[in-house]
Amino acid sequence: MSPYSRPVLLLLCGLLLLTVSMAVLNTLVPLWLTHDRLATWQIGFISSSYFFGNLCGTLLAGKLIASSGFNRDYQYACVLFALSTAALGISTDFWSWMGLRFLAGMACAMIWVVVESALLHSGSNANRGRLLAAYMIIYYLGTVLGQLLLGVVPTDVLRVLPWVTALMIIAMMPLWLVRISRPAMESHHVSMRAMFMRRDARLGINGCIISGAVLGVLYGLLPLYLTHLGMSDARVGYWMALLVSAGIIGQWPAGRLADRYGRLLVLRVQVSLVIVGSAMMLGNYAMVPALFTLGCAGFTLYPVAMSWACEKVDTGELVAMNQTLLLSYTVGSLAGPAVTVMLMQRYSDNALFAVIAAIAFVYLLMLCKKADHHQPLPA
Repeated sequence: MSPYSRPVLLLLCGLLLLTVSMAVLNTLVPLWLTHDRLATWQIGFISSSYFFGNLCGTLLAGKLIASSGFNRDYQYACVLFALSTAALGISTDFWSWMGLRFLAGMACAMIWVVVESALLHSGSNANRGRLLAAYMIIYYLGTVLGQLLLGVVPTDVLRVLPWVTALMIIAMMPLWLVRISRPAMESHHVSMRAMFMRRDARLGINGCIISGAVLGVLYGLLPLYLTHLGMSDARVGYWMALLVSAGIIGQWPAGRLADRYGRLLVLRVQVSLVIVGSAMMLGNYAMVPALFTLGCAGFTLYPVAMSWACEKVDTGELVAMNQTLLLSYTVGSLAGPAVTVMLMQRYSDNALFAVIAAIAFVYLLMLCKKADHHQPLPA
């Protein structure tokens, strides 16, 4: 029986539209603020407020799903995302944009938890891996489409916000057509704190933190770095599309290699490639292979670390572990840009890649200290 049932397909269609909107805004918001001549630290804090919203939304999503169900929580999140985005056209005040991006971050985190938890709830041990792989591919495909759109549509604030907001409203329609059953209440009684305390899953949790820091810096500050090089908005969009496309290309090989040779070895290779890609950018080597290496390794780090942690828990604990991993990811994505932007402000824009290499090296040390062997999952 195919794991891609009608509710799953409609849920992924809605996710695709929402991801296009997220990608467009994540790239254009720093550029809009740069054009308005806000200081680098202000741009960094507005980017961090989005990730802080992710953190708060992750904490709230579990209780909202338990009380409202998947469908209603998903629709609430879409409405919040649309309203907070449309309000960006009212004011360019620093504090207003911080608050609005915080609300948008909350909405996005709620959407991610709903989609991931619904897929985990709909799937089984035999097909859950394929469902999560489809989720990651759809997410990154929507991100690439959003970046490519920047080269063919006007990028002014008042021209972008109407159609981006419309996509968010349209994304609500698929879940009007189907109803995803509410998860069993006992699955939400598992404490996230208990998940954090699991020693056997700690390496996967740490990997999600590192992945969040790396991707938070790339999403939030790489457009700023490219703009400072004198690139237009369209060229920035193309480079970001290259970065994310590399992540899509790397998904399938990384998953297959992790199943065959073990996740520990693959994680070591991935963080080593992140360090190599950062060193290439610092050394002013060709940008195409450098960003391709960063994207291929950095964007595949999260699913491999997530699968490491999820294989350590029982089926009834998967939703709680999913929230724990997403919370870990958002903590990293919040801390990464906040620290990096201060270093960029004080030293130079090259601090962006120095920070990425440093945090990847720290995780590599953790992986190298892992003495016990890791056997791949049985086929």
